[in-house]
Amino acid sequence: MSSQPRWPEAKEQEPGKSGPTPIANSESEAALPQEAVENLEEGVQEVHQELRKATISQITLTILVVLAICYFAKLVLVTIFTSILIAFILEPLVGLLKRIRIPRAIGSGIAVLLLLAVLYGLSYFFYQRAVDFAHQLPRVSGKLHQVLGKYEHNAETIKQTTQNVLPSSPQDKNAVHVKVDQDNGIRSIVGSNIANIGEIVLTVTFIPFLVYFMLTWQEHARRATVHLFPWKSRSTAYLTLGKISEMVKSFIFGNFIIGIFMSICSGAVFGFLHLPYFYFLGIISGFLSLIPYLGVILAIVPPLASGLGILHTAGIVTILLTVLGLHLFSMNVLYPKVIGGRLELNPLAVTLSLLIWGWIWGAMGLILAVPVVGTIKIVCDNVEGLGAFGNWLGEGEQ
Repeated sequence: MSSQPRWPEAKEQEPGKSGPTPIANSESEAALPQEAVENLEEGVQEVHQELRKATISQITLTILVVLAICYFAKLVLVTIFTSILIAFILEPLVGLLKRIRIPRAIGSGIAVLLLLAVLYGLSYFFYQRAVDFAHQLPRVSGKLHQVLGKYEHNAETIKQTTQNVLPSSPQDKNAVHVKVDQDNGIRSIVGSNIANIGEIVLTVTFIPFLVYFMLTWQEHARRATVHLFPWKSRSTAYLTLGKISEMVKSFIFGNFIIGIFMSICSGAVFGFLHLPYFYFLGIISGFLSLIPYLGVILAIVPPLASGLGILHTAGIVTILLTVLGLHLFSMNVLYPKVIGGRLELNPLAVTLSLLIWGWIWGAMGLILAVPVVGTIKIVCDNVEGLGAFGNWLGEGEQ
């Protein structure tokens, strides 16, 4: 028998099922990796979105916690930052004493003692002015009564005219007048604030010691602060601290230049009005005017208090216009050119910082707001991931 070749039998397809052809198999094999890539990309995008949400939440929570700490610990933080600012102001004097071979510890002590002597001189001057004002008070009060009497007479005339024009209702005639007695004595005022005053005085007494130790241990504090960071970040931390130091020095130097200019202009006007101690009043008014917003009010008080009983209406108007004009000129022209360019902060960031830190720390917050926001900008510029915040605080491109 001859053997016939056997061909492989084709398997019968089950009804309802169609077997894939070789071409269809190749298409599905090519389509599956593309779907997997698309699914992987969608998963990566979802992970990035979740990370962004988590990062924004963490940043927001961190900012709120920091602001809460700054609010509740404002007395301690204001004392520390004020001491740092004073230490930067006294640093050139300590460096000058060190050049003539006076040890840094002794030079720091001399600088702090000179600062205390200047503060004592200012306190003595204002005390003497207060005594002179108390002696002149009867004569000044007589003039004030004359001026106020005219306004009271005019107000009484307006009141009577209004009563004659407007008819009175029967309910007004039957109304019962109630008088409320309030205890406005000095004892109630002092008694309610004695605890806060004690805390403030106790905290302020730490400032001379903090300033002295900051001046004495400046290099040690900087090296120790750098060593708190990991080895890879120490160079960045050192450069950041150096930039913050230069920023604070530029801020102090710029304010000093503007204060000198305003003191000379104010002193010249006060001398023209023949105010006593016009040269001293010019310095005080010029530097007080550097305080944002409140500065113009504080700068007006010393010349007006010194000119009571001497100045007439024209002199008072001259003082008001001089102080207001110099304040506006310095804040809108000199301040942005001399200080804004050095700190590289945009006006919106500065204004918001004045609002926030003024609300948190009060009057001292207005003084410390600009160096604080300048420090925040430098930190954001040098920390990876915070560059966008630093760019928002900076000047950028207009």
